[in-house]
Amino acid sequence: MLARLLSFGLQGIDAFGVDVEVDCAGGLPKTVLVGLPEQAVKESVHRIERALANLGFQRPRGRTVINLAPADTRKEAGAFDLPISLGLLVATGQLDSQAIEGHAFVGELALDGSVRPVKGMLSIAMAAHARGVRCLVVPRENAREAAVVDGLGVVGVGGLGEAVAHLTGVSTIQASERSIVAPVAEMNRYPIDFADVRGQEYAKRALVVAAAGGHNILMIGPPGTGKTMLAQRLATILPSLGMDESLETTRVYSATGRLPADQSLLTVRPFRSPHHTISDAGMVGGGNPPAPGEISLAHHGILFLDELPEFNRRSLEVLRQPLEEGRVTISRALRSTTFPAQFVLVASMNPCPCGYLGDSRHACKCSPIQIEKYMGRISGPLLDRIDLHLEVIAVPFQELSGKSEGSSSEVMREQVMSARKAQADRFGSDGAIVNGRMNGRLLRKHAFLNPEGRKMMEMAMTELGLSARAHDRILRVARTIADIDGTQGILAAHLAEAISYRTLDRKLWRKG
Repeated sequence: MLARLLSFGLQGIDAFGVDVEVDCAGGLPKTVLVGLPEQAVKESVHRIERALANLGFQRPRGRTVINLAPADTRKEAGAFDLPISLGLLVATGQLDSQAIEGHAFVGELALDGSVRPVKGMLSIAMAAHARGVRCLVVPRENAREAAVVDGLGVVGVGGLGEAVAHLTGVSTIQASERSIVAPVAEMNRYPIDFADVRGQEYAKRALVVAAAGGHNILMIGPPGTGKTMLAQRLATILPSLGMDESLETTRVYSATGRLPADQSLLTVRPFRSPHHTISDAGMVGGGNPPAPGEISLAHHGILFLDELPEFNRRSLEVLRQPLEEGRVTISRALRSTTFPAQFVLVASMNPCPCGYLGDSRHACKCSPIQIEKYMGRISGPLLDRIDLHLEVIAVPFQELSGKSEGSSSEVMREQVMSARKAQADRFGSDGAIVNGRMNGRLLRKHAFLNPEGRKMMEMAMTELGLSARAHDRILRVARTIADIDGTQGILAAHLAEAISYRTLDRKLWRKG
């Protein structure tokens, strides 16, 4: 007897439908699994056999062929255990085939028949809804995550026995209710605030510019000046994380098994801070099969690289394409996988190896050659892709010990949202384009300069030896500053402020 069930597999962070076909016939006892299964899927035959036996079900006695279609797509992980076991029960006449119509099944079996959770459940639920599945049967631990998808019935089961009892009507399991009320209530609640940072009003102003236009920023300053504190609080002034953004980012965390067990959706923008020993594959993604890297885990959030020159140069150079395109493609011999990577890059560094170049309180012990070698660890093309180079100086004692608080996240966020509204009126309300991602055509249309501004830009290009990319970056930043101030055109003051945020061009980086 032939049984057909629907299940789902993962490629990267995307789910695809898998038709599980089970055919039991006479002959010598043998089980054959075909359809390009990898090792974990091949081993499912042994798990399923013992689970059926331990639950008291009859095992197939003849030749059994299990096919996972499409046959040319590799099947990975143990999510096919539950549908294969149910297919065996249908093929051997222990379960009515009509009971599984309109259903899809995903889950890994333990030897005692219990069902273990699987990765990528949100993507699977979205794919099931797109396929018109009426009810998705999943491990109980995954039910809350799958129930995020509207219009899809989700049944969470604790084991194969529960699934069979539900399908046969012996006991009915209530479908999980859509689980977005609690996550939405917790959306965009941060336990930190810019008011915690004393002083550094100039740095806060630069971070407002970065958040308003989606610009990347590099902070340069001695140790202990608050660079990390500033970076950690940038998310608190970014626009609120929307439902679509939350779904996109949650898919990445779900596919990698990083979604917290008590959460069905991410409620705040991610903040990723990898150690400087990270490999290039860990940064952008890789492996076989390809898995998302840190830049994809920072999707719609912030990637913070502390002590930038300490990172392996190759790990930094692989950031160049994602910074421009907002996605990364990992290519292998058999397939290519694309991961989202739209993030704000925030980096920090000391001005020299000892950290005290330009600090009036400490004498720098580094020679010019040491400083040049230290700065040379960061390539010019990468620096060109960072819009703002910000000097962060030590905070005076009077500001540290004073009772008055500085700018709070609420006040700074009002400026950001005002500028974002101007950009939404200019580019469209979907927020897909902000000033930091304007292409050349949009830049020429919306960031034109008056004669005074053109003269100032020409002088800056000549004196600082700026590249064409740095020229465009300055115009994008100037456009954002004008939006914050609420002006239609770019004034000379806006352009001067934008040029002032090219610290490395002005002081330490003379070569393009």
